[in-house]
Amino acid sequence: MRKYAFIILCLMLVSACDKHDPILPGVRTEIFNTSTMKILNVPVENLPDAVSPRDAIDCKYTIDANNIVRDDAGHKIFVGFPSPNSVDIETKPLCNGGYVYAGLNTGNVVKIAPKNRNIVWMTDVFAENNMTGGATTVDIVAPLVIDGAYVFAAGMGDAFCKINVSNGNKKWCTQIGTRFPFVVLPNVAYIMGMDDILYAVRTSDGAIYWHTDVINKPGAPTYENKIIHVGKKQFNATTGEEIK
Repeated sequence: MRKYAFIILCLMLVSACDKHDPILPGVRTEIFNTSTMKILNVPVENLPDAVSPRDAIDCKYTIDANNIVRDDAGHKIFVGFPSPNSVDIETKPLCNGGYVYAGLNTGNVVKIAPKNRNIVWMTDVFAENNMTGGATTVDIVAPLVIDGAYVFAAGMGDAFCKINVSNGNKKWCTQIGTRFPFVVLPNVAYIMGMDDILYAVRTSDGAIYWHTDVINKPGAPTYENKIIHVGKKQFNATTGEEIK
């Protein structure tokens, strides 16, 4: 009877006993818990003319609204829990170095070894206040960006984080939430926040070089010739000043 009771309990916990459950296996890191930003109000130096090209890898994996990652044959390599407050924005996993990285609508980034379906690590990308009713959604819908030994992830739960690719430890997080793709350069990342503010974030420590309001339909920033384009607006990437 105890055996059957245990099986029923596992089913009640939405497959909590499954090896692919995101809550139990792998290495978890602490929730981002600071609510302050380090504002520098200084220009960005030594900007390149363009974003360095990254190897384009055809990532033949998909993720659905229930946080299930599948390969191109439809086989499940990861089974997570759905979020009741997720947004209807299609996302796609990122492939790098033989691993699959996925942002979940529960506010987590997971690294998966697809051959054996093992979870290498999972890290939370949302601010601590979201555990107590801070935000209604913590989805990670902005594409993940891998730059060298780090993966950059930004979610709607008020967090933009630089994460160690090897172990999932967060080098830093800053209190910026977004739903848009962002730009990562060697020493700065440009990200459009949920607060309609464009931020230039120092990639070494998460401090803010500068920030500026973007009114009138903000969107994903793009970078070219030391200029940030947001919709029809243009900003000096060094100082953040709008170019009229």
